[in-house]
Amino acid sequence: MNDAEAATVKLAELLRHPEDLDKIPALVSEFTRKKAAIDLQLRVGLKEQLEITQTGMNSISEGQRTVNLIKDEMMKIDKLCAEAQNMIRDFPHINTVAQTHRNFELVERLKRDVESFDERLGSIEYLLKEDDREQELQPNLLQIHRELTQLRDIRDSAMDRVKGEDDTVLELIQNLRLESGSTLQDYFGRLDEVVDWFDEHVGSACMNLIPLVHAGNTGLIVRLALVIQEEEKNDKKVKALQDAQREYKELASRFKSIATGPKELRGYKEKFLEAIKLSASNQMAIADEAFLDDPEKLNKAMKWYFNDLNTVKLGMSNLMPRKWKIFQTYINIYHNLMHDFLLSHINNEDLTPAHMLAIIHWEEAYYTKMGKLGIPEDQLPMHLLDNRGPDIVREYRQLIIKAVDQWMDRMGVVDKQNFLARQETALEADEQGCFRTKTLADMWRMLREQLAVAGSSDRHDVVEGVVDAMFRALRARQQMWQELIDAELAKYSATTAEPEGLNALQDWLISIANDQIVNIDDADDGSDRISHVTRFTREIQPLISPTYLPTLQSQTETLSNGYVDLATHAINIFVALIFALDFRPILPEFFTPSWYGKKGMAQLLSTFDDYLSDYHPVLHPSLRDVLLEDLADSLLRAYLLAVRNRGARFRRADPWVDKIRDDITAVFTFFSTRAEANFPDIKAKWKAVDGMVRLVECEKAAVADVWRGFKEEWWDASASWAESVLRARDDFERAMLAGVRAGAADVEPRRAAETIMARVK
Repeated sequence: MNDAEAATVKLAELLRHPEDLDKIPALVSEFTRKKAAIDLQLRVGLKEQLEITQTGMNSISEGQRTVNLIKDEMMKIDKLCAEAQNMIRDFPHINTVAQTHRNFELVERLKRDVESFDERLGSIEYLLKEDDREQELQPNLLQIHRELTQLRDIRDSAMDRVKGEDDTVLELIQNLRLESGSTLQDYFGRLDEVVDWFDEHVGSACMNLIPLVHAGNTGLIVRLALVIQEEEKNDKKVKALQDAQREYKELASRFKSIATGPKELRGYKEKFLEAIKLSASNQMAIADEAFLDDPEKLNKAMKWYFNDLNTVKLGMSNLMPRKWKIFQTYINIYHNLMHDFLLSHINNEDLTPAHMLAIIHWEEAYYTKMGKLGIPEDQLPMHLLDNRGPDIVREYRQLIIKAVDQWMDRMGVVDKQNFLARQETALEADEQGCFRTKTLADMWRMLREQLAVAGSSDRHDVVEGVVDAMFRALRARQQMWQELIDAELAKYSATTAEPEGLNALQDWLISIANDQIVNIDDADDGSDRISHVTRFTREIQPLISPTYLPTLQSQTETLSNGYVDLATHAINIFVALIFALDFRPILPEFFTPSWYGKKGMAQLLSTFDDYLSDYHPVLHPSLRDVLLEDLADSLLRAYLLAVRNRGARFRRADPWVDKIRDDITAVFTFFSTRAEANFPDIKAKWKAVDGMVRLVECEKAAVADVWRGFKEEWWDASASWAESVLRARDDFERAMLAGVRAGAADVEPRRAAETIMARVK
C-alpha cells in the first residue's frame, strides 16, 4: 500500500460519520502539532548524529595521524637497529648469546611462576571463601583481583610461549616438573574455576548496587568500581593490540613488548552494565504483574524506579569514576526498560481501556518525576511512548466509543426483536402506572458508566469525543424507532390488513412515546425529579472544556427536540392505526345516502372513548393532551376528506346540513368533557367544516368569493380538496372549478403557522 492509499484509509477511519467533519480543525491542529514534534525530534537527532559523525571523523583522523607517527618511529628504530648490527663486529654471536640469556631468564622466571602457581591459587581460594562469608562486604575483592590478574598473565604467557617459541625454549618449558601425565593446559585448568568463582562475587555485587548504597557498604562499591575500571583499561589495551596486529601484523610481530599482557577481551564493564539492566528488569517484571492485576497500582509499582535513580544520583555518583557518568548511565538503562515495558503493553491488542488510561496518565507523571531528578525530557535517549501519546489517547477514546456502540447496537437488536415479536415481557409499568420499555433505564445507566470511564481520563478531548459518539448513538436510536413504527403503519394501512396483533402494537407505541417523554421530563412541581437528559448533561458539563459547552447545548437541544418529535410521532401512528383499522368500515359511509340513517360519528366517538378508557391511565400525563388533539385533528381531517367517498353527494332535498350540525355537536360534546383537551383550539379548527358547508350551499356564481374567503382564513387549504367538495354538489358544473382557480389567484399568499387544512390534500 503506497502512502496515498494509507492516507486515504486513515482518513476513512477518522471521518466515518458526517459529524466527524466538525473534527477536521482539531485533527489538523493535532497532526500539525505531531508533525512539529517529529520535525523537532528529527532536527535534534540529525544534529546529534552530525556531531557524533564529526567527532568520530575527527577521532579517526587523529588516530590515523597517531598511528602514522608511531609507524614512522618504529621504522626509525628498526633502521637504527639494523644499522647498529652492521656497526658492531661479531653482532650475530653477541645477539645469539643475548637471546640465549634472555630465554634462560624467561624460563627461570616462568619456572618460578609455574611452581608457585598452585600455592598462589590456593591463597586466592582461601580469600574467596572469606568473602563468601561476608558477601555484603567482600573485603578481599581487590587483592583477589590483583592476584588473579597476575596468574592469568602467567598462564597466558606460558601458553603463548608454548605456541610460539623456538624448540629450545619449548623443550625447557615442557621439561618443567609437572604432575605425572598432566599438561600445562591441565595444570592451569583450576584457574578458570577460580575466575568463575570470582566473577560470581563481582556479579553479585553488581546486581545489588542499590541495596549496598542503602546499607552504607560504600567500600565494596568503590572496590568493585576499581576492579571494573582496571579491567576496562586492560580491555582497551587488548582491543588496541588486536587492531594493531590486524592492521600492522608484520611490524607488530617484531616488537615482543607489544604482545605482553592480556590477550582476550574480558568484558567486565559490559557485564557490569548488563547486571544493572538485569536487576532493573527483575523489578520491572514484578511491577508488570502488579500493573496487570490493577492498573491503578502503576504509580505505586514503579516507586522503586525513581528511588533507585535518586539513590544513584545522591549516593553512588561519587563512588564511581567520573568518566562513567554513572547517573546518566542508569538513566539510559532504566529509561530504555520503561520505554520497552510501556510499548509492549501499548502494542498488545488485548490491552484494556483501564490499562491504556493508566499509561496515558503515567507519561505526564513520569516526565514530572524525571524533571525533579534534574533530567529534562530532551536529555532522555528517546521519547517514552515514541510520540504516540495522541494516538494512544485516540485509541483509548475509540475503545470507549466502541463499547458504547456495541452496547447500543445490542440493545437496538433486542428492542427490535421484542417489538416485532410484540413481547409483552419487554414492557413494564412505572411507579405512575405508565407503560415503559425495560431497556430504557439500562441504556442510560450504561451511558453514565461509560461517561465515568471517559471522565476518569481527565482529558477533555477524550470526554468530548465520547460524548459526540453517545449523542450520535442516541439519535440513531430515535431513527430506529421511527423507522420501525412507520413500517408497522404501512403494513396495517394496506386494504387487506387484518387487525390481528393491533392491541399489542398499540401497547408498544404508548410505551415508546412514554419513553421519549421520560427522557426529557423534568419536574415542574417543585420536586427534585430530573429527566435522564438533564441528569446526563449535568454529569457531562464538569468534564468538558468551556469551548465545547455551546456544542453540548446544541446537541442536547437537538436530542430533546428529537424525543418530543418521536413521542408525538408514536401517538400519531397510534391514532392512524385506529383510523386505518377500527374506522375502515365506517368512514366510507360519510356523506353518502347511508350516512343519514346511521350514527357514524357516535360510533367513532364511542371507539375514542373505549381507547381513552384503556390507554389514558397508562399514557404519560404530558402526552394525554397530545393524544386528544391528534384524535380531534385526525377525525376532522377524515371528515373533510369524506367528500371524496364513492357516492358522496350533497342534495338540496337531503338534510345534510342538519346531519353535519349533529356530527359537530357530538364532537364538541365529546371533547369538551375531557379535562386534558384544549377544547377552544379544537373548536376553532372544526370551523373549517363551516367553510366546507358554505362551499356546498352557496350559489354557483358565489363559489369564487366563498373560496376566496376560505383561503384568507385557511391559507394552506388545497384547491384539489375544494374541487372535490364542489363535485359532491348535486348541481356541480365544471365552470365552478374555474371559480375556485380564480378565487385562489386573487388571494395574496400569506405564509403563517400551518393549519389543519395542510393535512387535507
